[in-house]
Amino acid sequence: MEELLPVIEELEKGEIISNDIKIKVYEKSFKLYEKVRLLMVKTNGSRYILAVGEGRLFGDLQGRAIGNGKVCPLSHENRLVLNCYFDYTVPRAFGTNIATMGLGDRLGIASPGHIETVKGHRVKPILAQQSIRELTLTNRTMNDMLDAAAFAVFQEGYEGGYGADGDHIKQESDIKMALDLGISMLTLDCSDYIPVGIAAKSLEEVRIEFEKLPQEIQSYYNERYLHQTFKVNGLTISFDEETMIKFVLEYNEAIKYMVHVYEEYISKLERNFNFEISIDETETVTSPMAHFFVANELTYRGVKVTSLAPRFCGEFQKGIDYIGDVDQFERELSDHALIAEYFGYKLSIHSGSDKFKVFPIIAKYTKGIVHVKTAGTNWLEAVRVIAKTNPDLYRRMHTFALRNLDEALKYYHITPDMDTILPLDSVTDGNLANYMNSDAARQVFHVTYGLILTAKGESGASLFKDEFIKTLDEYEDEYRNALVLHIGKHLETLGL
Repeated sequence: MEELLPVIEELEKGEIISNDIKIKVYEKSFKLYEKVRLLMVKTNGSRYILAVGEGRLFGDLQGRAIGNGKVCPLSHENRLVLNCYFDYTVPRAFGTNIATMGLGDRLGIASPGHIETVKGHRVKPILAQQSIRELTLTNRTMNDMLDAAAFAVFQEGYEGGYGADGDHIKQESDIKMALDLGISMLTLDCSDYIPVGIAAKSLEEVRIEFEKLPQEIQSYYNERYLHQTFKVNGLTISFDEETMIKFVLEYNEAIKYMVHVYEEYISKLERNFNFEISIDETETVTSPMAHFFVANELTYRGVKVTSLAPRFCGEFQKGIDYIGDVDQFERELSDHALIAEYFGYKLSIHSGSDKFKVFPIIAKYTKGIVHVKTAGTNWLEAVRVIAKTNPDLYRRMHTFALRNLDEALKYYHITPDMDTILPLDSVTDGNLANYMNSDAARQVFHVTYGLILTAKGESGASLFKDEFIKTLDEYEDEYRNALVLHIGKHLETLGL
């Protein structure tokens, strides 16, 4: 690394900032490739890759000459260069034999903490995980998401492999875009194809709807399921007329879409890939029998999935623990896990942040082979750090979040008890972080993140985001430690 010292010294001469904090060196990032040496540094809130040497890698990296080397910004173009030369910076698929955790990084700065967290655990991180909705709400692109993850991996010198999930994608145009950009996992959200209210209808009502379907569809399902019994890992699953018809009406169109996406896009990929089916973003609870019905159809039609996310009983609301009958959840989770094992894929737990009450149950029945999605809890830990280190900013964000909650509720379902949120003027600066221990306050911040991060004043300047990012940058180690503690609790409780 000595060859890089002259470049650091030259950079330092012009970059010392007012409080005399010099350049921060990320020593784990040091990499020797043929005759080129690379190192990531940070100065004045911006990260760069320093390069010295000669050869194709040195020439391919874009940057300005300084001393005997080059200072390269963390640009999209330079991320693609790293991908070409260092395989560990490229997202990869992990298959069905190891636990994975979708960590999500709405700010583009959480992945170093996530990487630190997963070390020593039996889990692989899906560092890049954002839905189209989240990207839209934060004014980010999928490339922004992929760039941030790759640079974090390089910064930490992490070569254990990470994934990138096009999360909860619905539209084919978005599917194609995400695949073209190089994601290693796709979560297909089929909620638009699952009608609500079917379960509450009588047999007579659903029979009328069923008989409106083409005759070949009626015959197909009657032959496969009517009065049939299936043995599944010790479970006995039988279909009477009412059960079969309701499942057909609920899931037939969704199954058709799953098959279409698989045949049109996933099966044609010439790389390892994780394909997840999501049927959780709906009011329709996925009973174990319904889970079997969907999985059995996918298998029969040749669709290979890596994981499947049912809509479990109870409520998996954002940012707080499980709401519902834990005994019922355990009974049904046990069956869901047996069905997933039977068909050879992982059970996927969505809105999995902070569900500590049921994590031991999930660990027990999935035997440590599971996919868990988190995202918002990383944002909430960032808010906790802000509350501790920049009380004035926190207070302004808190007030804004309460005023704009109704707008955020157009996108998310939560049921916070607003009376439990202490009045802001009654809480001292030293106790502001305790708001992140309140379920209601957590949920308010969880769903208003997009509004907070994109809010602008009359001049067009950011109301919160710039100061928010600057504060977290100044307290980088505190944010990393907060993630290690909080996400680490997830992993420990999941038995990973």
